[in-house]
Amino acid sequence: MVKPSLRKEMAQQAVANRQVSIRLACAAFSVSESCYRYQALLNDENAEIAERLVELTELHSDWGFGQCFLYLRNVKGQSWNHKRVYRIYCELALNLRIKPKRRLKRQAPEPLKEPIKANQIWSMDFMHDQLSDGRCFRLFNVIDDYRREGLAIEAGFSLPTIRVIRVLNQLLEWRETPTVIRCDNGPEFISHEFTAWAKKHDIRIEYIQPGKPQQNAYIERANRTIRYSWLSKNLFDTLEEVQDYATQWLWFYNHERPHRANGGRPPLMVA
Repeated sequence: MVKPSLRKEMAQQAVANRQVSIRLACAAFSVSESCYRYQALLNDENAEIAERLVELTELHSDWGFGQCFLYLRNVKGQSWNHKRVYRIYCELALNLRIKPKRRLKRQAPEPLKEPIKANQIWSMDFMHDQLSDGRCFRLFNVIDDYRREGLAIEAGFSLPTIRVIRVLNQLLEWRETPTVIRCDNGPEFISHEFTAWAKKHDIRIEYIQPGKPQQNAYIERANRTIRYSWLSKNLFDTLEEVQDYATQWLWFYNHERPHRANGGRPPLMVA
């Protein structure tokens, strides 16, 4: 089955090269005369959409169509129809190929408690990576679960309990004290210093069950975004470079990066 666009092109070639009338060419290739004479009116705008999509996918290689469209619609304020943007996205072959994963039968985890207001539940966790010279470093990430707002990304070769407490104290200088902090059972979080600090600020520590990271799903999803957005795509020479990049990216994450949990809007664009 030949597409109408190809039949139209064949009819145009017959008229141009073989001096056949338009009516005869349309009848021969089963194309209506209105289709033959139709000229697209939005070529310039389509070119702009294609240029925007190429720029976004080159800058954010981990973004698929949904993330690109939400960025153009909610951050840049473009009113282009999603079907039209998706058609151009496919024509440019920008589709991300996702390797299907084998489905495993797992026990149903405990339901994740969803906050109903800001500063109700904070989640925190650690990540690991290496510098260009092979030295290992860690990232300490903190988010507000309500709007998935990133609160802090602290980089360091060693992040003991005292560093964790220092970061949280800095957050409390400009944020309301959370009711609950959700974390795993790492040694930094179960230490006497940390539990005493939480008790002093009247904060309840909610530990997840060992081996159940889905119970801390909000920060685990944020860690995945950090990993694929910039941590695995860049090679840093010093810890200062990591911290500077993390600070700039955190501003972008909160102000410009669309988040599906917020209806396709960045965390700080949600009232």
